[in-house]
Amino acid sequence: QVQLRESGGGLAQPGDSLRLSCVVSGRTSNYRVMAWFRQGPGKEREFIAVVNLNGWSTMLADSVRGRFTASRAGGQNSAYLNIDSLKPEDTGVYTCALGRVWSRTENDYDYWGQGTQVTVSS
Repeated sequence: QVQLRESGGGLAQPGDSLRLSCVVSGRTSNYRVMAWFRQGPGKEREFIAVVNLNGWSTMLADSVRGRFTASRAGGQNSAYLNIDSLKPEDTGVYTCALGRVWSRTENDYDYWGQGTQVTVSS
């Protein structure tokens, strides 16, 4: 059974940095694309980033480019989402998802984590 677990969220102040992690367990041989999504309060869930777990390719949403970076972690079944210069509008639940195709679309991802809450407030 494939499971995804996020960590690293919490309460932060504007200007802080956070590193979110997502670790995958279970059989994932055909699922090598990991994406990050965010759902802010009262908002639709939005695509943030996608990472190739077999290589080094990443892609970020235009809205977060410049402050967010996504990367594969040392192990091939985990990835990071680094957020610099946090802003209150970064508040939301950040969820990682696993799929087989390089996509920004939620429906292309088959396995999802529970999400980790990030709250940015002074």
